Amino acid sequence: MKKGSVVIMVLALALISLFVIGCAKEEAPAVQQAAPAAQAAPAPAAPAKAESTGNFADYADGVYFAMEDGFASSGWKYAVTVVVEDGKLVDVDWNGINVSAGALKKAVDKAGRYNMVKFGGAQAEWYEQAEKTEAYLLETQDLEINYTDDRGHTDEIAGVSIHVVEMYDLVAKALEAGPVGVGPYQDGSYFAIADSYPSSGWKEYVSLTVLNGRIAGVNWSAVNKKGDDKKPYDKAGNYNMVKFGGAQDEWYVQAERAEAYLMEVQDTNAITYKDEDGHTDDIAGVSIHVDALFDLAAEALEAGPVELGPFADGGYYASEDAFSSSGWKGYVSLLVKDGNIENVYWSAVNEAGDDKKAFDMAGNYQMVARGGAIDEWYVQAQRAEDYLLQTQDPSAISYKDDNGHTDDIAGVTIHVNDFYALVEKALANGPKEY
Repeated sequence: MKKGSVVIMVLALALISLFVIGCAKEEAPAVQQAAPAAQAAPAPAAPAKAESTGNFADYADGVYFAMEDGFASSGWKYAVTVVVEDGKLVDVDWNGINVSAGALKKAVDKAGRYNMVKFGGAQAEWYEQAEKTEAYLLETQDLEINYTDDRGHTDEIAGVSIHVVEMYDLVAKALEAGPVGVGPYQDGSYFAIADSYPSSGWKEYVSLTVLNGRIAGVNWSAVNKKGDDKKPYDKAGNYNMVKFGGAQDEWYVQAERAEAYLMEVQDTNAITYKDEDGHTDDIAGVSIHVDALFDLAAEALEAGPVELGPFADGGYYASEDAFSSSGWKGYVSLLVKDGNIENVYWSAVNEAGDDKKAFDMAGNYQMVARGGAIDEWYVQAQRAEDYLLQTQDPSAISYKDDNGHTDDIAGVTIHVNDFYALVEKALANGPKEY
């Protein structure tokens, strides 16, 4: 390239640079832009509750309950309590209620009072097989089960030879009815008895069964001085309120209607009386007085559940074989419920048929006036009865002489050996049959 051409090109480049710089100076200075604020990261969405996938996903969480309508010939009817959580069965309790109310079947069985192995040759006790059946349902989560016969036995549950159809049917019934929750009462057996014998001669009592917090069994009956239990006594045709009193139904029939009403309303206060004798129009088909049922049920619930005792339930009676030199023949009657001695009556009869206690209470015996005793015979007899109710053991007595006097019972100076001998005899005789 020639020297002149180079000079011209350099001059041209210099002019272009000056033009660009001048233009830049005439423009407004650029404004510094603030950095955009950082956007808060969105909170992670709460994880959706996993959809229930168990076999019972269509059922709401809660406690379900169902009970058979009537009692079998064995005297028991079954009930189940079921708990559902997240579409699964998480707890199942299969139990039984006795026609006489009181302790539940599992409790009776665990106390050695059912004895299916001893008396029936079973491979295991009922409660043990029931618990295996419950565990199997919780494991399989399936109400479908194959039965080997019409009675509801199955080969699918190891160690179970009892019929299980009742449990499976009741679980289905409970689920269909919907959750019911837990009732207000403590599960167990309850009992209360009147303080004295009225003019009718029947001292009323109430036994209750509470299951899943609800009154599931009621037995309202009474006992007389001979140890007769009014309800079975009536069922055997010995009371005859229709025949002799013109009643619309026998006493036990009306009593059972009143019991059913209490189980329906679940409230001992949910009753109105139309007179001072305790009659009501609230219960269809019931013309007998029912105040004793509701009052004693309230008393029993207030007292709380009772423990099982060692004796067989029922009424007991024993009498001396002959009249003593004093002209009296002693006798004792007992009422046992839930294995406990709940009522004791100790008295005697003379050849005229007078009852010693009534005779004494009428002022005809006069052991204080004529014998200088610390109290009348009937007062001391009642103290001896109360002592037996407290100890629950006819052998829990010691004597200080051969005449059967004792220092074990405060306020009792009469001999009590004949009383305890009669108690032992009555228990040995066993419960009365009708």
